[in-house]
Amino acid sequence: MGSMRYAVVIHKDENSDYGVTVPDLPGCFSAGETLNEALYNAAEAINCHIEGLLADGEVLPEPRFCEDLWQSSNYADGFFSAVVSSTLPCI
Repeated sequence: MGSMRYAVVIHKDENSDYGVTVPDLPGCFSAGETLNEALYNAAEAINCHIEGLLADGEVLPEPRFCEDLWQSSNYADGFFSAVVSSTLPCI
């Protein structure tokens, strides 16, 4: 067992907070006033999302590499990708 590391795409529009999308966990997103806060909140959102998937007996999606996301036109407007680890032990 170990933690899973998910790539995130961070968006920032003028006069807005940082938005975070987790492409490999559809429906998992977060935000924060600062980049650090957005990434911290993203880790919490990922953990909650994974808990829900596991509680429902779902299989956890395999994380993709940041490079794969950069090449996807779905996330071309994201200006930054990072990797956020789940602190939950995954089977």
